[in-house]
Amino acid sequence: MVQLFLWGVVFLVAVLALVKSADLFTEGAEEVGLYLGMPAYVVGVTIVAIGTSLPELVSSVFAVAEGSPEIVIGNVVGSNITNIFLVLGIAAILGRRLEATYEIIHVDLPMLVASASLVVFVAFDGIITRPEAALCGTGAIVYLLYAVSISRTRGRTHDEIEESVEEEFRVEKGRLDPRVWPKLLLGALLLYFAAEYTVRSVIELGALLDVGTEIIAISAVALGTSLPELTVSIMASRRGNLEIAIGNVLGSSVFNGFAVIAVPGLLATLPVPATVVSLGLPVMLGASLLYFFMAQDKEITRWEGWLLIIFYVAFMGKLFDLF
Repeated sequence: MVQLFLWGVVFLVAVLALVKSADLFTEGAEEVGLYLGMPAYVVGVTIVAIGTSLPELVSSVFAVAEGSPEIVIGNVVGSNITNIFLVLGIAAILGRRLEATYEIIHVDLPMLVASASLVVFVAFDGIITRPEAALCGTGAIVYLLYAVSISRTRGRTHDEIEESVEEEFRVEKGRLDPRVWPKLLLGALLLYFAAEYTVRSVIELGALLDVGTEIIAISAVALGTSLPELTVSIMASRRGNLEIAIGNVLGSSVFNGFAVIAVPGLLATLPVPATVVSLGLPVMLGASLLYFFMAQDKEITRWEGWLLIIFYVAFMGKLFDLF
């Protein structure tokens, strides 16, 4: 019992440190990007997209290094389910309704469904090979190129990204705040140790609770690593920036499906546990399709938000055989 409590504390602290270190590292990377002359909208779209998925990505790489590659697919599937059911559900409830723009309905949502479909396609046979991981990596590159190109055509969104990034950092070309280097170093070191102890605690808790590590990954780790998306979406909903609340979740989920499988999958063949195949993959694809159809009337209402929360509770109940 004492060991269970101690490893539970280690897990909680490690996940929180993982989220905070990813935030620090992303901020430092944004400042360096602006200093090097990258356009603000490119920095805002690409680095932020990668940064919100950094906890999932780094913890997945460490899972492979620690000899528990089954954690990877559980982390990806669980994070996407949490993003759609829990994060979007809470954002819709707090914001009363989430308005979906033409681009979100006709471009972003199909990209989400496509990424979820690709994950199901490469994982349904119980194993993700290196060529399949490379295919997911190609999808990540296509998505990043799309994100940059589409930001050029969305006038209002482009301006908002430019203004928010420049206002937050105020970096002048040729001048860089020397504090950015300690921020990057601290973020990288903290990210390293937080990811290592997140994975170690998952392995230990799985052994102590006599459950598969993929179960903890698809539930607790996924919830913890989705905290950045949850925080951003709640703040955006309260401020009335409903498009940001939706775009943040969609972008992170698409990047999870592509890059978070691609990078560790290129390092080692990834097994897909039976629970993920039978429950996780169908629910993730179903969640993506449900959100796609919900958004066709260009809004997600508070009542639909509650429905998403109910689905999340039902998924957790099935995962732990509660009903």
